[in-house]
Amino acid sequence: MSPLLEVTGLRKSFPAARNLLGRVTERTVVSDDVSFTVGRGETLGIVGESGAGKSTVGRQVLRLIEPDSGTITFDGDDVRKLKGKDLLAFRRRAQMIFQDPFSSLDPHMTIRNAVGEPLSIHFGIKGADRDARVVEMLERVGMRADQLDKYPREFSGGQLQRIAIARALTLDPDFIVCDEPVAALDVSIQAQVLNLLLDLQAERGLSYIFISHDLSLVRFLAHRVVVMYRGQVIETGTAEELFENPQHPYTKTLVAAVPDPRARRSSAAATALEA
Repeated sequence: MSPLLEVTGLRKSFPAARNLLGRVTERTVVSDDVSFTVGRGETLGIVGESGAGKSTVGRQVLRLIEPDSGTITFDGDDVRKLKGKDLLAFRRRAQMIFQDPFSSLDPHMTIRNAVGEPLSIHFGIKGADRDARVVEMLERVGMRADQLDKYPREFSGGQLQRIAIARALTLDPDFIVCDEPVAALDVSIQAQVLNLLLDLQAERGLSYIFISHDLSLVRFLAHRVVVMYRGQVIETGTAEELFENPQHPYTKTLVAAVPDPRARRSSAAATALEA
């Protein structure tokens, strides 16, 4: 079976310096010849230190940032060539969960509108039908129907991340980029969100890219892992292979830095396993 997502030779740079005329004289490369695949129902972990280019790659895959070069193929379609209705259809199937849920939700929108907005934009669903779908999604992520008319400021970080997940799920996507989705949460809340992601994957056959600097979480969630360093992929493999027998010196350093060298699991991952 062909992969759901195939990325080949992805490259992106940003202006680093300009001359007096405003012309770019220097560029910083943040992703360079990045290639990987994501299978159907699979989780691909992308790991690396801050500044490695992980988040930029995730945003390029969804065309939130346009790549300089490379190909992105999603279920047989060339994502970089999609326009109009075809691009809108892709966005229905591919969603993103950001690290900071508060900044990804409009502070002036109630949860009813924040979660329901994608349904109106993509399907034209409004009124009672939209509310019913919103309640269904909120309840699925552990929130209550009586919270519909509250604003983001009235929720905790863990609750907001659940709301962000509900928003991503309203369109019934096939693929979600999870960009450090639990980094800002307490360990016990992290475990709840991780288990929720696993449950949703089992129920819906979702494919994930899970971006994190925490290798313990990646080992817990991911089937395969991509290690990035200074914008480049330096090692790939199954989670078991990479953690048990890392090949690149940088990967060895990352793995060696994980607490508890036997389990290689963070407190959140361990808590999630026990839940």
